[in-house]
Amino acid sequence: MAKQDRLDTPGRRRSAWIPRVRMEDDAFGTFAEGAARFMGTGTFIIWMSAFIAVWVLLNIFWPGVMQDPFPFIFLTLLLSLQASYAAPLILLAQNRQEARDRVSLEHDREVSAQSRADMDFLAREIASLRMRMNDVATRDFIRSELRELLEELTEHDPDEPKAKSGS
Repeated sequence: MAKQDRLDTPGRRRSAWIPRVRMEDDAFGTFAEGAARFMGTGTFIIWMSAFIAVWVLLNIFWPGVMQDPFPFIFLTLLLSLQASYAAPLILLAQNRQEARDRVSLEHDREVSAQSRADMDFLAREIASLRMRMNDVATRDFIRSELRELLEELTEHDPDEPKAKSGS
């Protein structure tokens, strides 16, 4: 018994008369987005309006050409068919856009969190540097300390002549 014929093995048998259609995973989604994008343009509205106007005019003034009298039942059928395909295509395009927006939002959140962490780190570093700067001896501080030391030395040693003023 072949492995495909076993009942405990999952699998699908394809009929020989059903053609296999292979396309990229994203091909239909790309097509749906393109169709939805086109249906949302003024060009589509103009062409659709022109099509309907020509249909109606042909059936009113030359009824033998199209064979669709006044209630325009065939035109209604065509418009219903177009709407029945347009709605799922638009929904598919919206779902794909929502998925892209979700990924983009998640990326934005990650970037925002990283930026926040970087800012917090830099704030801590700046605070640390400020604290260290208070402990650093500046040139003016050293000069004043040296002057005080020189004055102390000259006061305690009366044998030494006084240092000349001016450094």
